[in-house]
Amino acid sequence: MTQHIAQVPTTNGSRYLQQLCKHWSHKMPVEFDAQAGKISFPNGTVATLANAAETLDVTLDVPEGVDAAHMQKVVADHLDRFAFREAPLSFDWN
Repeated sequence: MTQHIAQVPTTNGSRYLQQLCKHWSHKMPVEFDAQAGKISFPNGTVATLANAAETLDVTLDVPEGVDAAHMQKVVADHLDRFAFREAPLSFDWN
């Protein structure tokens, strides 16, 4: 399992993480509140989101054999849709 972390600059992290979690809750297991969320993808990837004052902190735990770059793009593209007023958001994955 590899871990990929991005601190996305935005003051709307709570709104975006809730929208993303609600969006995916129809397709996969999701847990969330106003400050944090967790999305469990069918391929074993787990996305954890946390609202901070100036950032939305996104962590992807990606199993071996799963394309991490693809999962980063999936999460970033979906968040950009919800953040259309300030998109594209800046994702600097570590």
